[in-house]
Amino acid sequence: MDVQAIIIATVVVGVVGIVIGIVLGIAGEKFKVEVDPNEEAVLAALPGNNCGGCGYAGCSGLAAAIAKGEAEVGACPVGGAPVAEKIGAIMGQEVGEAVRMTAFVKCAGTCEKAGQDYNYIGEQSCSMVKFISNGGPKSCNYGCMGFGECVDACPFDAIHIVDGIAVVDKDECKACGKCIKACPQNLIELIPYEANHAVQCSSKDMGKNVMKACKVGCIGCKMCMKVCEADAITVENNIAHIDQEKCTGCGKCAEKCPKKIIC
Repeated sequence: MDVQAIIIATVVVGVVGIVIGIVLGIAGEKFKVEVDPNEEAVLAALPGNNCGGCGYAGCSGLAAAIAKGEAEVGACPVGGAPVAEKIGAIMGQEVGEAVRMTAFVKCAGTCEKAGQDYNYIGEQSCSMVKFISNGGPKSCNYGCMGFGECVDACPFDAIHIVDGIAVVDKDECKACGKCIKACPQNLIELIPYEANHAVQCSSKDMGKNVMKACKVGCIGCKMCMKVCEADAITVENNIAHIDQEKCTGCGKCAEKCPKKIIC
């Protein structure tokens, strides 16, 4: 073996490595992106779930937006008030009173209460079933199908199918909104955690048709609206809805509702 050749090869490899290192070092300095220290601090304060509930592409996207002043310091639904306070301190901003929110499923059509037009055997997908005969086996075309796309979408195990409908665990829900996007029936909305009353129905059918499809569906009778002294209830398209900002929690609507669909 030629020792001289080995030495020359080693020297060449070493020189090439040094040159590459110098070039990379110069390129790194020339093209490096300066990171706002506030952005790094905010990112460290965020919970790191990357759920997208804030409307940005993960925690890094939200941290950048907060650092630039494009998002509120309390924009993280998962972190809530404690994280908002930390980020507020980093950004030197006052943190307003945060209202804890939770997902609410506007359907009470359990297996016992909602009618069935036929037995269904097939793809266990809400999105797919929506396109089959009569919009699915349930008599109500507006209600929860119970196949759990919202369950699969929830990163916090806060929603489950119970007796044929989706049920939210308020204490586990982080109000990220993924279940809302996943539901093809548009049955889920965010309401305050402390909300006293909400209408657990989404049917827009006339009262007589609602009663044929479900034992507890809203029939649009407006009795709840008439007794509400806070003007917090409206009835549009045959369905009642409560404005949570106006609701005083008096309970008169729930007492008056003939279908007991206001929970």
